[in-house]
Amino acid sequence: MAGTHQASPLITILPSPGLGHLIPLTQVARQLVDYHHFSVTFIIPTDGTISKAEKAVLDSLPKSINSIVLPPVSFDDLPNDIKIETRIILTMTRSNPSLREALKVLTSTNCVSALIVDLFGIEAMDIAREFNVSPYIFYPTTAMCLSLFLHFPKLDELYSCEYRDMPEPVELPGCVPLYGEEFLDPAQDRKNEAYKGLIDNCKRYRSAEGILVNTFVALEPGAIKALKDGVDPTIPPIYPIGPLIQNSSREAAGESECLKWLDGQPSGAVLYVSFGTGGALSPEQLNELALGLELSEQNFLWVLKSPTLTAADANYFTVQSIEEPLAFLPRGFLERTKGRGMIVPSWAPQIQVLSHSSTGGFLTHCGWNSTLESVVHGVPLIVWPLYAEQKMNAKMLAEEGLKVALKPKAGGNGIIERAEIATVVRRLMEGDEGKKIRIRMRLLKEATAMVLSEDGSSRKALSEVCNKWKNKVSM
Repeated sequence: MAGTHQASPLITILPSPGLGHLIPLTQVARQLVDYHHFSVTFIIPTDGTISKAEKAVLDSLPKSINSIVLPPVSFDDLPNDIKIETRIILTMTRSNPSLREALKVLTSTNCVSALIVDLFGIEAMDIAREFNVSPYIFYPTTAMCLSLFLHFPKLDELYSCEYRDMPEPVELPGCVPLYGEEFLDPAQDRKNEAYKGLIDNCKRYRSAEGILVNTFVALEPGAIKALKDGVDPTIPPIYPIGPLIQNSSREAAGESECLKWLDGQPSGAVLYVSFGTGGALSPEQLNELALGLELSEQNFLWVLKSPTLTAADANYFTVQSIEEPLAFLPRGFLERTKGRGMIVPSWAPQIQVLSHSSTGGFLTHCGWNSTLESVVHGVPLIVWPLYAEQKMNAKMLAEEGLKVALKPKAGGNGIIERAEIATVVRRLMEGDEGKKIRIRMRLLKEATAMVLSEDGSSRKALSEVCNKWKNKVSM
């Protein structure tokens, strides 16, 4: 039996709800199986049935990767207006008794080396230790955001005001300076339960045996070096193993009308516009974006969703528009942009769009999965952050070292107006500034190929942690 366990130790993965965290974790699982010969089991917490999109991702995995769906938790005792971050954290914490039972069964029949939790499942690390399973964190976004998490308890002690009221930026080691208003959403209201949950989680980060991060050295050299340099011995070992994105062929996308449309467009001439699975705009902002695209006179492919009343209505889970989105476009817009613009309701095969030769730019909400997909395919960006940590991502991409993105400015009413949109789109797609951004993004694309090669830094980082897991089994 000992030989069997050494040959195929089991790694368990606990993702939080939502595609944004599940997708990169499935890529981690594939690498653990393909390159390091682990067995992998996903343990899935829910507050009901898992979504069709999440189920499709899990069903697409090889048979060597299993999944266990935990019994759903109840939220009957909670108000309807709780923040999405609080809801996710409670899904995870209320699933812990079921997780304990699942690990009891798994450890009785397998040699379980590690439990990988994502940033919302930190409390589960205590349960892993009960079974002598090594607890690791998978951090699905930037090293800069991870640095904020690791330093956040100290910031909470240093400042008593709301961070958005701080006149000076915070300088995290190796990172671009951040103003408090650019911090991730749960940090913006100290009185909210989401803030308390954030602090409680951040305090536990340093107790992990290691942190896997979905980034790579060429993208964030300063932040990664600062986290790994050993100056602060309480920071766990950091393993930058990104970029982790889905690999999908054109054939897998089926007969997509938007891909056929792209086939007929000039090389690099199309701006792809998408705000991700959970991103939506207000009616007024949607109207301005449409008129701005029209005014720019550039070709565009727009994944359109019906608008939300407030930014808080956008969430991590929505994939399909609730209403028919075309009804919200300005009168005559479709007729006036016919030929150079295409509207796709709700969803498009994003990997195939970004890898298409006609795609020359990406107007994005700065979700980290979308950002990495754009980097891997060398597509320059217009950044338009909406929620979560997206303001931080936008700051890193548009300013200082990287400069692979342009960011439109909102007016005094918080709306980005059509003239500003048109100007920024033209700057990216046909201006000298856009050409410089294109060169810098091309260099990043080349760097991703290097870090993911057999001798690349990301592959080596994953090998380093895998060797630790294997050594634990053989002890």
